[in-house]
Amino acid sequence: MSELKPYRDSSAGKKVQIATMFDRIAPRYDFLNHTLSFGIDKMWRRKAIRLISNGKPETILDVATGTGDFAIAALKSGAKKITGIDISKEMVAVGIEKVRKLGLEDKIELMTGDSEAIQFPDMTFDAATVAFGVRNFENLGEGLDELFRVLKRGGTLCVLEFSNPHQPLVKFGYNLYSRYLLPWFGRMVSGDKSAYTYLPESVKEFPDGEKFITFMKESGFVQIREYRLTFGIATIYIGKKG
Repeated sequence: MSELKPYRDSSAGKKVQIATMFDRIAPRYDFLNHTLSFGIDKMWRRKAIRLISNGKPETILDVATGTGDFAIAALKSGAKKITGIDISKEMVAVGIEKVRKLGLEDKIELMTGDSEAIQFPDMTFDAATVAFGVRNFENLGEGLDELFRVLKRGGTLCVLEFSNPHQPLVKFGYNLYSRYLLPWFGRMVSGDKSAYTYLPESVKEFPDGEKFITFMKESGFVQIREYRLTFGIATIYIGKKG
């Protein structure tokens, strides 16, 4: 994978830069996320949660949980306990406050954690989820290996990630939006001139579709299914630990 990083003038590694970037934009992240996706991201999350609900998970690990939106929504799966980890302390802090205000502390626990060195024992969770986070992994293969490790036998991995649309007209409009409008608006609201330039660039660099499915297979996942969403702007990948 490419060594694309948010801050080109910094010598820090990708993992450090990603944490710094999300720490900086954390206060405005939820507003920007829902505004820039026109709220469609909520529909994508609901679809992903319906898919993992089929396995009736009791425990879920949400990696790259950010401010906890997916972890909170995942309660609809019927899970009794959801644990979210994220490398950004400030994003987690926003999420913890959100969980507290909703009175969900007994069901959802958010904490800092590294996707490539997950702090839980082997075979701990019934399901694992990553929403819009795998493209920020410093090492995609190591991150998927870790997700495989902490899942129980028969457990489900659900990855929701942006992808590159193939239909020419959709691709043209999407590229205009991600190249010009998204960076301008994101920079204006968040105050970070690099974050919303990096994020669309990271979508272009991400090995989506069959390439990502190959990564999943190499980590041991089986019964992999792919669901393209909204003309291919996003994709859900579902796999099982055999």
